[in-house]
Amino acid sequence: MTEVDRSIPFIETHHHLWELGRFPYGWLQDPGLPGHNAFIGDYKMLRQDWGPARLFREFYGQHVTKSVHVEADYSGPDPVEETAWLETVAAEYGMPNGIVAYTDLQQDGAEAELDRHLAASDRVRGIRIRSHPSEPDAVFLRNYAALATRGLSYELNASPGGLLSGRDVAAAYPDVQVILGHTGNPLQRDPEYFDWWRREISALAEAPNVACKISGLGMGDHAWTIDSIRPWVMHAIESFGTQRAMFATNWPVDVLFAPYIEQVDAYRVIIAEAGFNAADQSRMLHGNAERLYRI
Repeated sequence: MTEVDRSIPFIETHHHLWELGRFPYGWLQDPGLPGHNAFIGDYKMLRQDWGPARLFREFYGQHVTKSVHVEADYSGPDPVEETAWLETVAAEYGMPNGIVAYTDLQQDGAEAELDRHLAASDRVRGIRIRSHPSEPDAVFLRNYAALATRGLSYELNASPGGLLSGRDVAAAYPDVQVILGHTGNPLQRDPEYFDWWRREISALAEAPNVACKISGLGMGDHAWTIDSIRPWVMHAIESFGTQRAMFATNWPVDVLFAPYIEQVDAYRVIIAEAGFNAADQSRMLHGNAERLYRI
């Protein structure tokens, strides 16, 4: 295997934090949700505290300089609570440097909640909802447009079958920066599914205001190897280019499938073996994240 060069800084653009005694997280209650167990396997290791002191230690050895926290499916009454807590974490630990918060853009009143997120932390950079709607209605589109006036990105949470809707909305609202999460959330690993995913990723990349976060591939490939994830990584880069691709690990969820250092090493090896020069490697490992998340 290619010798790993960890001298290039890495920005972790998708991680979560939770303390189970602090806020409710329905998916982290025992014995776990059947759908989650079916997809990611037994996730008992996740149904415990993953607070900042524990999670940030996982970054050791990978030259992690900054991070972006993505909402952790908090199930309490007010998601701004999570944002306010993360602001205190950042003040103490220096991370996260950016926050992708949750607001239900499919409900009236979303704009007021967006403003409360921004008031709770000046690190808020984007919004993620649970699943991108296949047929966005007027309420969603009005709230989506409100992201642009607040300088917030939209974290596209969709799988094949939903990526084209994401492209159409992105094209209609070019002032909203869209960041595709988890490489488009591929749920299967057979050749037919890969072709479907590849077609929709290529189509989504046609919208110039969409960037791709390459992450979360272990959820659908529990015994992943560098060779097994390479086609997914490379097609994402080929589609979005080195200016609109970045990496993340989905920690701590993907701790179920490999150690942190092994996951980031895999990305480093893949792009080095593909022949990307040092400038392009730096863009994908940290530069694009700094620019797109403004951190």
